[in-house]
Amino acid sequence: MGRSTRGTRSKGPLAAVCVTLALCLALTGGVLFAVDRVSRSLSDWEPPSSAAEGPLDGTIETPPHDELTGPPGAAEVNRAESEPVASAGADEQQTPETGPRAADDWLEQVSGATTIPVRALQGYAGAQLALAEELPSCNLSWPTLAGIGFVESRHGTYAGGEIGPDGVTTVNIIGIPLDGTNNTRTIPDTDGGLLDGDTTWDRAVGPMQFIPGTWALWGTSATGVGEPDPHQIDDAALSAGRYLCANGRDLSTAQDWEAAILTYNRSPEYMADVLAYAHAYADASA
Repeated sequence: MGRSTRGTRSKGPLAAVCVTLALCLALTGGVLFAVDRVSRSLSDWEPPSSAAEGPLDGTIETPPHDELTGPPGAAEVNRAESEPVASAGADEQQTPETGPRAADDWLEQVSGATTIPVRALQGYAGAQLALAEELPSCNLSWPTLAGIGFVESRHGTYAGGEIGPDGVTTVNIIGIPLDGTNNTRTIPDTDGGLLDGDTTWDRAVGPMQFIPGTWALWGTSATGVGEPDPHQIDDAALSAGRYLCANGRDLSTAQDWEAAILTYNRSPEYMADVLAYAHAYADASA
């Protein structure tokens, strides 16, 4: 899928994101693994060799979620230490510390502690800030978005790409056709191939892996300017946050947090993986 319609995006209020110390929000309880193990395993993860290079058109296909291998042992540790999942499945936030901190300093510090690329972290943090004003009762925090972003696309780095300074992935991340095989749902094309390049079946797109039909309902421009772009991390993270917060959910409760994640992917294993990484990122950044 081409990029001719994207152009260069200016740094809007969310892209610039005046991150303060108040963004250093961590999830409490249900600690799933030690910080030193988390840092080591996240740093050591490498994409599957089969995904080292994408097609020449700059588009790569992501395999089903159960084929995306994450940091060694993360899912196993989660399932072994958090049974049942409901006992720890809440996006619970600590009371933020007071006092300002420069955005660049916060991003660099948290990125270094969690291994989340700075530009991806900026998107997750910006979405949290926006939704704290728009839907404060939702209590969404950036570690949950980061957990989803890792499981879905390795924070936009799947197959060797990355998120550029403008927030757009340098390689189009396109999922497999949703044709009913490979444990997928059957979803015929809904967008004429506009987002995913497939006129027969829908495919999930972008760093947060939105299905075109879902993007049509929830896609939001973080800057409020131009068409929302699922390949742009600020747009994708904010849209994902709004999707998770739908129906009046309070993500500080286990029931609503789990319900939100299961709307993203109706798989207990997927929810367990997102939970593991959300807690890991929160622990590492605390």
